[in-house]
Amino acid sequence: MVVWRAIAENAPGPKWAGLFHEYWPAYRKWWLRAGEEARPTYRQSRRALQTHMPEIVDLYDELCELAGGGDHAARFLSFYEPPPYLSGCSQAVWPGREPVMVRNYDYNPNAFDSLVLKTRWQGRGVIGVSDGLWGLVDGMNDAGLAVSLTFGGRRVVGDGFGVPIILRYVLQTCETTEEAGEALSRIPTHMSYNVTVLDKERRYLTAMLSPDRDAILTRAAVATNHQENVEWISHARFTATVERERFLLQRLTLHRDPEDKFIAAFLKPPLYSTAFHHGFGTLYTAVYRPRKGQIEIRWPGTVWSHSFRKFEEGARHVEVPGAA
Repeated sequence: MVVWRAIAENAPGPKWAGLFHEYWPAYRKWWLRAGEEARPTYRQSRRALQTHMPEIVDLYDELCELAGGGDHAARFLSFYEPPPYLSGCSQAVWPGREPVMVRNYDYNPNAFDSLVLKTRWQGRGVIGVSDGLWGLVDGMNDAGLAVSLTFGGRRVVGDGFGVPIILRYVLQTCETTEEAGEALSRIPTHMSYNVTVLDKERRYLTAMLSPDRDAILTRAAVATNHQENVEWISHARFTATVERERFLLQRLTLHRDPEDKFIAAFLKPPLYSTAFHHGFGTLYTAVYRPRKGQIEIRWPGTVWSHSFRKFEEGARHVEVPGAA
């Protein structure tokens, strides 16, 4: 059983502060697992934000204050050079006329916010699945832009930001796929990720981000857990990244599934995983419709719908197959 929550707060305030203090002990333990000296200083972290994402520095400062103003909390909230972490995930843009993006998020249920967060920070409406309490693993803004991430299947760790804060930045500052691609091309990431972007005009791209080489912007409508080539062979075999990519490409090119059938495929093998005993499985399927401003969080037999017009706060107790 996994408990999910949906929370809305237009400006950073007591709801977000309460969430931070609830989650912070676990996040602090994770953030310090390699020792404090392994993490950048507050000065280094804030300077990196000022350099690469200056538009959200005031928001960052406001959140740091709500978090209590502590040094560790502020350094964590910068998402600058966090500890490395891996996920699975599959995502694709439906080939029909309506702009629709579908994704599976595969991760450890004990290291997950289980939170849908709706905000209007800095005047921009954003709905998404939270990571680190202001970063996002997928989301959409009120300009009709949706983004989602998958791990890129490379071992390299370098100087840069954790990708959830990059997704937050894109949704706070961009309105089109072109603008998102420009931002993703210039912001450094600490690990390799694939970020798929879709806007309300059905323009899309997948950005292959890496810490040791320039971002590659592609017209790929599918992303799993490798980039141009498989580099981490054991991880690729374990996650079946190539098999999942081929399956999705067939759905896009050979079968041309209607929308409901295309979405349903994400809730079954080979896309849907219950391998939590190996570290992670599918925690949810998300469906984004940026033209309509709608998001659905799905599990087998259950759909939780939200939109900018209708967002109901509350909790859901969800049976996730295979997750204790």
